[in-house]
Amino acid sequence: MTEQTPLAIIVLAAGKGTRMKSDLHKVLHPIAGRPMVGHLMASAAELSPQRQVVVAGHGREQLEKALGGSATIAVQDPQLGTAHAVQQAEGALAGFEGDVLILYGDVPFVRAETMRAMIARLHENDAPAAVVLGFAPADTLQYGRVIAEDGRIVKMVEHKDATDEERACRVCNSGLMAVRSADLFGLLARVGNDNAQGEYYLPDVVNIAIADGRTCAVIVTDDADEVAGINSRAELAEAEGRWQLRRRAQAMADGATLIAPETVWFSWDTVLGRDVTVEPNVFFGPGVTVADGVTIHAFCHLEGATLSPGVHIGPYARLRPGAKLEEDVKVGNFVEVKNTVMHRGAKASHLTYLGDAEVGAEANIGAGTITCNYDGYFKYKTTIGERAFIGSNSALIAPVKIGADAIVAAGSAVSRDVADGELRMVRAEQLVKPGWADRFHDAMKKKKAEKRG
Repeated sequence: MTEQTPLAIIVLAAGKGTRMKSDLHKVLHPIAGRPMVGHLMASAAELSPQRQVVVAGHGREQLEKALGGSATIAVQDPQLGTAHAVQQAEGALAGFEGDVLILYGDVPFVRAETMRAMIARLHENDAPAAVVLGFAPADTLQYGRVIAEDGRIVKMVEHKDATDEERACRVCNSGLMAVRSADLFGLLARVGNDNAQGEYYLPDVVNIAIADGRTCAVIVTDDADEVAGINSRAELAEAEGRWQLRRRAQAMADGATLIAPETVWFSWDTVLGRDVTVEPNVFFGPGVTVADGVTIHAFCHLEGATLSPGVHIGPYARLRPGAKLEEDVKVGNFVEVKNTVMHRGAKASHLTYLGDAEVGAEANIGAGTITCNYDGYFKYKTTIGERAFIGSNSALIAPVKIGADAIVAAGSAVSRDVADGELRMVRAEQLVKPGWADRFHDAMKKKKAEKRG
């Protein structure tokens, strides 16, 4: 792609995805917390396309909602093959003059550099009518073949229609293609369906161009996983595994320590700083940023959280969206934090829920403390001042403010503000009955003996 040549992206996503056995559109199934089509379009976005068209069929409404207007939706109904699918984008590309890159929504991991290589090949001196992305898998299975000599395509053939000699070719067709808009729809209009499936195949535009005496080219990716399609839950899990494997390796290369890498699961947007230590069985959901020098102990779950330098969390901690932990904060075992800022040096070491709260610097939250932030209709905020001490098994009933240096006695249920430096004790008066327990035990033992007799 040159600076003078605009680019359009066509993503084919009209398949029913029956093997997924799901009400969710196939290309919206997530990998690392992001829909597979989102991975693909993020890579395509690096090429700054002027237009993006997603060809949909089943589940069109789901796609429209997920894409949020970032692409034009074209509808293929009925589904008559890949060439027919691309034709449905013609209206959306009316008046467009430039290069067109044809991608597949269930092939999510095509790299931006691969896309650029396809476009660059389209602009080489021999000016190919089309550029096909090929790959050479260990097992060629049922893939269509690209018969080529020195990178120039002689013939494209579907597996069902190929001869034994053609099936011996190791270069397979990924389905991805780059074509000039001036050529694309004219070639598509000439595609027929005289084949084993009675469908209109996109690769036939290459055969038609070759028959016209034009050159078509193939470039071959060195990573077959890059063009692996996802058609079932098992293939989705395999794709997740491959993505996680690469992300773990990248995290360690960037300076993080993963004690047991195979047990750590990242999201597509997880950010880890240097000298971060991640112990086994940690799960990162979307929206987590971890600064340098953080320690995440085993069995933690993080989502939508920001951790500043020197933070320690876990084991068995849960950080939910809106959790913001400033420098040297400690969140211990079985502590849950949601939509809460914990300022520098604050601690919640055991068995605590902090929701919709602000915890002041150096404050200490005792074991079993909860912020009662929801009344069944609305959420309310709890504010805890600097250096405040909240005793164990306390309930802070929002909206409520605990002042700086204040102490809340263990077992208190606090529903009114506590002033700076104040002690608040909210307990029923203890009732003492000397000898009552001894008399109770004697009576019950006698009753039990009489029942046995």
